[in-house]
Amino acid sequence: MSRIAYVNGQYRDTREASVNIEDRGYQFADGVYEVCEIRGEKIVDLPRHLTRLQRSLGELQIAMPMPLNSLEVVIHEVVRRNRVTYGIVYLQVTRGVARRDHFFPIHTVRPALVVTARSLNFEKNQKTAASGIGVITIPENRWPRVDIKSIALLPNVLAKQQARDSGAYEAWFVDAEGHVTEGASSNAWIVTSDGKVVTRSADRGILAGITRSVLTDVIASLQMTFEERPFTPEEAYGAAEAFVTAASQIVMPVVSIDKHLIGNGAPGPVAQRLREQFHKFSAFS
Repeated sequence: MSRIAYVNGQYRDTREASVNIEDRGYQFADGVYEVCEIRGEKIVDLPRHLTRLQRSLGELQIAMPMPLNSLEVVIHEVVRRNRVTYGIVYLQVTRGVARRDHFFPIHTVRPALVVTARSLNFEKNQKTAASGIGVITIPENRWPRVDIKSIALLPNVLAKQQARDSGAYEAWFVDAEGHVTEGASSNAWIVTSDGKVVTRSADRGILAGITRSVLTDVIASLQMTFEERPFTPEEAYGAAEAFVTAASQIVMPVVSIDKHLIGNGAPGPVAQRLREQFHKFSAFS
């Protein structure tokens, strides 16, 4: 079955869908995006994602491409037309089409909107979680405003490739003070030897992950001790457990960091329990 995309007002076969070469997303990475999990044909935590989308657009002074309720209709229609039961839906908004110039367009330009959806392999994801993933650490080299979910992801792409080339799955950025910020496509977490679940505060040093936000509710419900603070790679090496969170991975156990085995080198009970409980605290639409 061919995939269907929504592109600037039209539902098109992805093989035929296109955007203008002077779209500022193509020219300048002048735009933002969101990725939502699809589970049981439902979209997970869509209201939280749309709230973050509005914030990102506001930070870049880009208008919403359409009213929020209309955008929700489009998103659900793309999922329906692609018959995705488990996977992701991706939406991208750019400033729009204008003559290439670093300044914002003088005349009002309509923001460009693209929405796509695709299936993921549930069994493969579960198998990965059962064995855990490896992580490497690399120096932080991104712009300071990573709190904006910008489509300018070249440093993240290079980090992910470096991880793959090293035989790992994910890369954690480390800032100038020697603390882990976040992963190239995830938030970073550790569990200390005395059971504290630790992740960096969602300030401008990281993206405020939606999965991360929901997980804090899970942690509170399970009466686990939660700490928002920086941690170093060295502390992570000696942690009882580590894991990452992202919409496409939920809670993914980390079993090695820079080739240091974490705990006993297998997914730990805290990460596994958080993964099992996660969707009980999610909103489905």
